[in-house]
Amino acid sequence: MNLGLAPVLAAGLIAGAMNALAGGGSFVTFPALLLAGLDARAANITSTIALFPGQVLTGWAGRGLLAGAAGLGAVELVGISLAGGAVGAGLLLTTPASVFARMVPFLVMFATAVFAWGSFVRRAEAAAPRLGRRTALAAQFAIAIYGGYFGGGIGFLMLAVLTAVGVAVRAAMATKNVLGAVMNAAAVVVFLFAPGLDARAALVLAAGALAGGQLGVWLLRRVNETALRLFVVFVGSALTVGLFLRGP
Repeated sequence: MNLGLAPVLAAGLIAGAMNALAGGGSFVTFPALLLAGLDARAANITSTIALFPGQVLTGWAGRGLLAGAAGLGAVELVGISLAGGAVGAGLLLTTPASVFARMVPFLVMFATAVFAWGSFVRRAEAAAPRLGRRTALAAQFAIAIYGGYFGGGIGFLMLAVLTAVGVAVRAAMATKNVLGAVMNAAAVVVFLFAPGLDARAALVLAAGALAGGQLGVWLLRRVNETALRLFVVFVGSALTVGLFLRGP
């Protein structure tokens, strides 16, 4: 294997394990692809495509728990997620690479904050506000657009919405996995024909992520989840600082 792609393979292994355990794998794959020489938009496109097979497997495994709430059926949620993911992917492709590069530090900072909130703050809250049907529709569509455009932290955004409309936590986790795969499916269809995709890096990263996902399942009962989540927040914070210091 080309030694330049060895870190990409390692990043895929780590990201696959992280996604299986606590999420946040894109915090590893995105900087690894930047270090491999891809520009910010190409790194985002390549990472999205490479991590997609693992998302499909995860979503399929939990499909039996897919749930709707607040008057929203599962089919409606899937349709909203598919449409929003396509819109977000289209927005990314119409954003010049230089503009996206300037936005990336803010996107990573936002995603890190969402991850930290979902991991350590929201768990301590006594109760979440209940959302109505229209609000839930709008929120999921907005999340799907963000997911197709960048995607960091979408898991916790979806969990916040789903639990706020009354979905039980276990069902919400399975539902967000399915919806995450659906919105990224729309993005992947668009990105496969986009300039900037590094097919070789995507294949290496996908292989690592699939193997890492199996490793993550094995480690599920052996790793301190709090420590893992702290590691994800640390990586996201360090990446944010590094991207701000580096500039576009």
